Amino acid sequence: MTVDPILVGVIGNRLHSILAEQQNALVNTAFSSVVRESFDLACAVFDSSGQMIGQSIGGTPGHINAMATGMRHFLAAYPPESLVPGDVLLTNDPWQTAGQINDITVATPVFLGSTLVAWFASCCHSPDIGGRLVSAEASEVFEEGLRLPIMKFLRAGEVNADLELVIRANVRTPEETLGDLYAQVTGNEVGAAGLVRLLGEFGLTSLDGIAAEIMNRSERALRDALAEIPDGVYTSELTTDEDIVLKVAVTVAGEEIHIDFAGSSPQSSRGINVVLNYTRAYASFAVKAAIAPGVPHNAGSFRPVHVTAPVGSVLNCTPPAPVASRHLIGHFLPSLLISALHKALPGNALAYSADALWMTIWRGAEANGREFMLTVFQTGGMGARAIKDGLSTTGFPSGLRSTPTEVVETMAPLIHRERVLRVDSGGAGRQRGGLGQVTSVAARGEISWSVNGNIDRTRRPASGVDGAGPGASGRFGLLAGEELPGKSRVELGPDDVVELLLPGAGGYGDPLDRAVAAVLADVVDGYVSIEAAREKYGVDVRYVGNPDALVRLPEDYRVDSGQTALLRGKD
Repeated sequence: MTVDPILVGVIGNRLHSILAEQQNALVNTAFSSVVRESFDLACAVFDSSGQMIGQSIGGTPGHINAMATGMRHFLAAYPPESLVPGDVLLTNDPWQTAGQINDITVATPVFLGSTLVAWFASCCHSPDIGGRLVSAEASEVFEEGLRLPIMKFLRAGEVNADLELVIRANVRTPEETLGDLYAQVTGNEVGAAGLVRLLGEFGLTSLDGIAAEIMNRSERALRDALAEIPDGVYTSELTTDEDIVLKVAVTVAGEEIHIDFAGSSPQSSRGINVVLNYTRAYASFAVKAAIAPGVPHNAGSFRPVHVTAPVGSVLNCTPPAPVASRHLIGHFLPSLLISALHKALPGNALAYSADALWMTIWRGAEANGREFMLTVFQTGGMGARAIKDGLSTTGFPSGLRSTPTEVVETMAPLIHRERVLRVDSGGAGRQRGGLGQVTSVAARGEISWSVNGNIDRTRRPASGVDGAGPGASGRFGLLAGEELPGKSRVELGPDDVVELLLPGAGGYGDPLDRAVAAVLADVVDGYVSIEAAREKYGVDVRYVGNPDALVRLPEDYRVDSGQTALLRGKD
């Protein structure tokens, strides 16, 4: 089919606007802070056969890419002839979509008259789905919550009341959980209405021809980028806090890339296992981010990327393996892959990041009996780059936003006593790794409470590259000093103060090659201490202002050039 290239460009841009409207409608009508504040979501449009044409600007790779490759399950369960306008499908089956039972995908077929022409879908992390709270404590997926097969949430515009009752009876946050589901339905409806108007405006009866050209362009662009990389096999390996070994062999052959995770640990008895769909999601994201970040994201950009992992391994687990905290393994994959490609991408690689998103779930009851439950996301540092410092407290690779303190203190009887960037947490290097943050959390008033800390990099810090230092390890414990177990629920006393020290990222290059002015600026900004400037960077910075001053100005700091030259071995 010959398609007007100008029309393809116009329709492609308009689809991006429609996807933005879909996401805005979802976020603005969502009930939970998980969606409304942290954007733990993904929105996308698909052609009539379920191939992803495009995604909204926001969203996590684990959601959007897993949804893209998982849409085939919806079409297999409900072929076009079994659907009518007003139908809406959903599922949270980990092996069919985003790999975790808390992530619910809602898919809406779009009709032009009686013909199915496209799909809009979204995937969101539900604030609760029953079972155990998100942790690694479950021994099988059945303990982790309500598992919903692909089924109709709406039938011809009418809500499936029985399904709604089942959900309401099985979750701790029925209003938020169902409110978010309705927000997903609303977002899809907004997207569908915009697409129907667009087709009418251009007199089109189908989107498939234009969609195919959009996807083909992305495929061609990614293949061209892959062709610029030297053919070869590139390998890397890392170990997580749980002593899980992740190995990868990346084979670049012409315009194709094959990613094999053979040699990685077998699936675990704890809930940190990753389904293959999620493994593919973060592997394909890493390839595009490292090699061709400007290529539009759709099914075409997946075609040259082939991902395999041994069946029964931690990256391709089999039912009924527990999977609730699968992000604590899956989020390491981009750093692992980019590390493998370090030699193939000179000057364009990335040091190891803090990687795994820190997710804490706070639950309890106030003196009046009112219960609360709040999921809070926080992020450590992002790895340094060859020519730029790493970003601090940035959700790489998840893309999630950290939950604001104002939201935490409004939605639960909790207080943030401190929330600051963590000094000296970024790995020392010619380019410094991104910083983590320090947060201390206390109870407000008479409450009973507990916390689930889904965390990693407390034992194994993010490595630096090319002679740089590692980022600081994280810490999850009480301010008084006691360490708390991660990935499990911990009961807290009324006077306890929980301290979270989020990990920093690795640096890039020899720290002694970092510009003296950059080290001085880091000290002034509070990113690097005077002691670390001297010990790690060989820069002698001195504070000459009032030692009792609460505010220390840039002009209050001096660099001793002679001593710095000695420290750096240049004199």
